[in-house]
Amino acid sequence: MAYSKKVIDKFEKTLQEPEKHHVGRWDPSELNIGTGMVGAPACGDVMRLQIKCEQRNNSHVISDVKFKTYGCGSAIASSSELVDMLKGKTLEEAKEIRNQDIVDALELPAIKIHCSVLAEDSIHQAIKDYESKI
Repeated sequence: MAYSKKVIDKFEKTLQEPEKHHVGRWDPSELNIGTGMVGAPACGDVMRLQIKCEQRNNSHVISDVKFKTYGCGSAIASSSELVDMLKGKTLEEAKEIRNQDIVDALELPAIKIHCSVLAEDSIHQAIKDYESKI
């Protein structure tokens, strides 16, 4: 299995400058924070994604995102790619992001598609958590 150049670049940049690539966390009890945590028992990857939202023009917009991922390079790259896809999106737009969007953006190898599925699942959980607070 060979990683694409896009996966390697995203992974390496995230490791070299984690804060710049939104690695971190917020207090999950804050009302404007939604948290999604997912894991894949088969491979041990775990992702925690947090969205910070604000209301603009009768929509809830994702103003910032943070994540922590424990797993392989594809899992970390998928999380980081999802952050790039989410910032500035409304919750409705974010709900439309699919794992295939991440697969296509990173050129993930077939054996690593489960990493993009985890990323998709994490955003749905984070949105659900946020919506339960509003």
